[in-house]
Amino acid sequence: MIAVPAGVKVLVATKPVDFRKGADGLVALVREALGHDPFSETIFIFRSKRADRLKILAWDGSGLVLFWKRLEHGAFRWPPVSDGVMRLTAPQLAALVDGMDWSRLHARDVVRPTATS
Repeated sequence: MIAVPAGVKVLVATKPVDFRKGADGLVALVREALGHDPFSETIFIFRSKRADRLKILAWDGSGLVLFWKRLEHGAFRWPPVSDGVMRLTAPQLAALVDGMDWSRLHARDVVRPTATS
């Protein structure tokens, strides 16, 4: 389980990447291909061609963090392959990392109390 602080953006690179890339290669990819600052308060997620692996790149204020996970059975549920990025919520990221179908998580409708007289 990954805990994401409130207000942190989570972006998924929808196109598979070469998984031989390390942190420096992914930083270059974030800058050049995705057009984002890799040293911002944004979490970047990358997928492998086989869809059973993911890498997460983040800057924690003092250094780069690279998280790698491979599912032993099955594959991660990924958005359709295209150029660009897609934004996820913190609960969707947690579901993705756990190998669950993150696309089924939706924000609840907020019920606001009505004033009584």
